[in-house]
Amino acid sequence: MITIKKSFTLSSPYPLSRLGSPETLLFFDIETTGFSAGRSALYLIGCLYKKADSWNMIQWFADTPDAEEDLLHAFFAFLRPFRSLVHFNGDSFDIPYIQKRCARYGLPYDFTSIDSIDIYKRIGPYRKLLSMDSMKQKAVESFLGVSRTDIYSGGELIKVYEDYLDSHSPSLLDLLLLHNEDDLKGMPSLLPVLSYPDFFQGSFSLAAWNLCRETDPHGTPRPLLKLTCESPFPVPVPVHADIPPVCCLVRQNQLLLSIQLFEGTLKHFYPNYKDYYYLIYEDTAVHKSVGEYVDRTARTKATAKTCYTKKEGLFLPQFAPLWEPAMKKELKDKISYASLSDISFQDPVSFQCYLAQIFTYLGIKTI
Repeated sequence: MITIKKSFTLSSPYPLSRLGSPETLLFFDIETTGFSAGRSALYLIGCLYKKADSWNMIQWFADTPDAEEDLLHAFFAFLRPFRSLVHFNGDSFDIPYIQKRCARYGLPYDFTSIDSIDIYKRIGPYRKLLSMDSMKQKAVESFLGVSRTDIYSGGELIKVYEDYLDSHSPSLLDLLLLHNEDDLKGMPSLLPVLSYPDFFQGSFSLAAWNLCRETDPHGTPRPLLKLTCESPFPVPVPVHADIPPVCCLVRQNQLLLSIQLFEGTLKHFYPNYKDYYYLIYEDTAVHKSVGEYVDRTARTKATAKTCYTKKEGLFLPQFAPLWEPAMKKELKDKISYASLSDISFQDPVSFQCYLAQIFTYLGIKTI
């Protein structure tokens, strides 16, 4: 087994304290000869950690096929003082792989005493919002504008490792170590992508709102409500989502919402329609206690579709029951509306609930 140690300076634009005490965090990544822990082997484990103002790296490399067990002993001995493992897709691959290789040698090691922080898993729900075709580490680095030195994938380096075992070429060793080193160094640079879960899972303050009219693609003026919300957590790259009637832009620490309002007449449907009459000429429903005084020729028993009263005005779409009365165009419509005149965004509970509705509607997960 070969052990490599290095120290260097890395910029980390994401506050490590959001993950835990910085000196208790251990970043790690592994390299293997295949995806199946039963039919392949572990040949490199790399770790990155911060101490004071310095970043430190340690790598354990299996320079012979029988050195894999030594790697496992060294890694778990080094792991003991740390509280959290930080990794990229380690919950699905690295950790189960190591656990199976430990079982292969009858080693008693496990990860039960350490927290797992999987960058990949945390940003998975935001893939669509981030407009990423791939969730591989290099793709996330590209999204954030992070560059790396090596040009090979882990799969491409399997043949390089096999050649190294035959030749023990120093240049091949450098190539294998570089890929793992760049993966490790890239992890602190990846952390700003966690700003997106921070942003959407945090609370927002309403900085400004205004009503306006804009012309749609067909040339028709439409009323809009524009909300400017602020978060304690700025994001590194602007992102947006647009599913009518809501357009969302996230820029730095701002959430900019443009919401299409409905202007006209909507219906409020009553659930207990058997207690109502529908007034044919007024196009409205009244309770039977009142409707019994109406001429029989001008009334009929209300149905679920005709048990409503109408209101005219300017309405805000809502995507789950929040403000009453909930108005709709038709009974089975999924989106309901609340009269804008009845809404106050000064109520922080209702405001946060409404934002959560919008995120769900746009497919942005907040938990």
